[in-house]
Amino acid sequence: MTNKTVWVLADNRAGNTAQALGVAEALGATIETKKVNYTKAVVLPNILRGASTLGITEQTLQEIKEPFPDVAIAAGRRAAPLLRYIKKQSGGKTKIVQIMFPGYFGLSDFDLVVLPNHDGCRLVRPNIMRITGAPHRITTQRLAAEKEKWEKVFEGMPSARIAVIVGGATKDKPFTAEMAKDLAQRCIALQRNAGGGSFLVTTSRRTGEQQEKIIREALPEPKFFYGWGNKEIENPYFGFLALADYIVVTGDSVSMCSEACAAEAPVYIYAPQGTVGKKHALLHQELYQKGYACSLDENPVVMQKTEHKKLNPAWDIAEKIKEMIK
Repeated sequence: MTNKTVWVLADNRAGNTAQALGVAEALGATIETKKVNYTKAVVLPNILRGASTLGITEQTLQEIKEPFPDVAIAAGRRAAPLLRYIKKQSGGKTKIVQIMFPGYFGLSDFDLVVLPNHDGCRLVRPNIMRITGAPHRITTQRLAAEKEKWEKVFEGMPSARIAVIVGGATKDKPFTAEMAKDLAQRCIALQRNAGGGSFLVTTSRRTGEQQEKIIREALPEPKFFYGWGNKEIENPYFGFLALADYIVVTGDSVSMCSEACAAEAPVYIYAPQGTVGKKHALLHQELYQKGYACSLDENPVVMQKTEHKKLNPAWDIAEKIKEMIK
């Protein structure tokens, strides 16, 4: 694939861009990222936008020109019409890969549509591929590099090192102070059952100040706590994934759960009944059933690394694309 070119359409939704980049990087091709900005017309349904540039700024379109790539990848509904436009402008040369459902109209134009099982879409077509979780950029090579980068920083943190990756509230579900307390208590129970150790904690912009304070105060020393917005050091998130003996992740983010499941350490998802939406709950059940993670119960069972399967759907998608462009 080193002789092939790939465009990644990158908009202002970082999670979507990370998914597309994860697939592109797994291909091992030459990657060019095209920054996509939208106009107000992007809110129109894709059936109206068609295979066109409607909803795309003129500045963006200045970059969408020959030579067109072998493959163009995007994630999310909003970029789908631009993918179809690129294929049309290339005379069909460019294979287009859409991650997440773009809508029924024009579905046959896509060479590959990647749908996560938890989205619940049951449509069956030759160009549809189903995956567990979301594609991401966590690889064995990246984890090795992050381990080398961060291991001296965390060398004083005794085993078992328990990474606690905290998301927070979503559009539909709050992350309450009570949930923050409960999360901390379950993490302490995991530490006790693991025979002691330390905590590596990171929060997000969705955690909330009160909730972050509760977790910080409840988790005992020794701990390394990176609060959201800390400008004094680089976010150690990837270092946590590389160096943890156990990983606890809140279940509010598909991307966080998928990335955690790519690491070596066993993964525990904090998502008590009723605290996440239907799609997230479906994802968690799939991860549990397939051996990628388990639930963070009130008295968690300590898993061994050998019990944890690693999740990397980007590689599976990349293999499918390679078959298309032989």
